[in-house]
Parts: sequence; structure tokens; C-alpha cells
Amino acid sequence: MKKIVLCGPPRSGKSCMRQGLKDALMALHRAGQGPYPYVVTGCPDGEGAWFQETVNVDAELAAQCKTSYKSKFTPEFVRRVADSVKNCALPLTLVDIGGIPSPENEEICSTVTHAILLAGDTSRFPEWRAFCAKLGISILAEIHSDYHGQEDVVPQIGEDRIYKGSVHHLERGEPVGERPTIKALAEILVGMVSDEK
Repeated sequence: MKKIVLCGPPRSGKSCMRQGLKDALMALHRAGQGPYPYVVTGCPDGEGAWFQETVNVDAELAAQCKTSYKSKFTPEFVRRVADSVKNCALPLTLVDIGGIPSPENEEICSTVTHAILLAGDTSRFPEWRAFCAKLGISILAEIHSDYHGQEDVVPQIGEDRIYKGSVHHLERGEPVGERPTIKALAEILVGMVSDEK
């Protein structure tokens, strides 16, 4: 079982990437080429796994729901999400956490196996590398979220065995599952799960 956390600083596009990866993985799943991707939302910011799909249909409704669902971390919330991650027995789980390497996020990620780091400012990667190192999480990829970019740089594996690349213009309400970097990451994840069989 692979449990992949999407982490990085706030406003990097993690929720957009989560939805894009889910879409790309679902396309592979429907084609019989990959497992069903289970998604756990680990941030009480009101943006559950439903949020992006709702934005695509009705942005105003999505904003209203987000406002009503938004809360703060509570011990009960953290325990529930950490248990959801721990107890998920599906081959592939995506975990979306908030943008601060906090004790709450550490508890949520205590059973995560791999991480995809995403940041608009790549100087923020070291704090997330430290977060992963502290928890024994293997970093799979470091992706620059290039909001003003015009195209992706498809991730390539480096000497450190970490995929590095960029994804351009992650914007709520825009489908990103067909972006080259998102599709490449989905294929990498499916390959990891297949190698485990």
C-alpha cells in the first residue's frame, strides 16, 4: 500500500494538484491501468475532496460550503484523519494536508509512505524535506508550482532518486488532470503500486 502526502506551503496549489491527480488516476483506473485513488483531506480549511468538483460546477456554492465547513484543528479532527490514513487498506491513498509542518500534520502523516512536495517558492522545500525526514517519509517528487508559467516541465528523476519538475498555473476551477506533469506523476504512482504486487 502506498500512502502519498501532498505537502508544501500555503497557496501552492496542493488542492488543485490533488484534484488533478485524482482525475488522472481515475482515467487510468477506468482504463484498467491503475488502482482506484482514495483521497483523504487532512486540513480543516473547508476544502474537502468535493471542493474542486463543486467549484467546476458552481463556484458560489463551493465558496458558501467552504465557509460553513471551515474550522480549526481539534484533537478529534486530527485523530479521525490520522486513523483514516492509517486504516486505509487500498493500494493507493492520497493525503492532502495544510501548509504548515505542524504537530497536527505530523500526527496525520505518521503512517504515510511517500511525499510529493509542491511549492511556488522552491526555497520552501527544505522545511518540508525536514518534515518528511523527521517522519521517515520518502520524498517521491519536488514540483515547482509555477503559477505564471505557460507550460509544465515534466518531472525527471535525479541522482537523489527524487523526481523534479514543474506544473504551471494551478487555478481553482480549471481542470488540470491532463497537464503533462500531473499525468506523469499519476503514471509514476501507478507504477509504484504495480511494482509492489
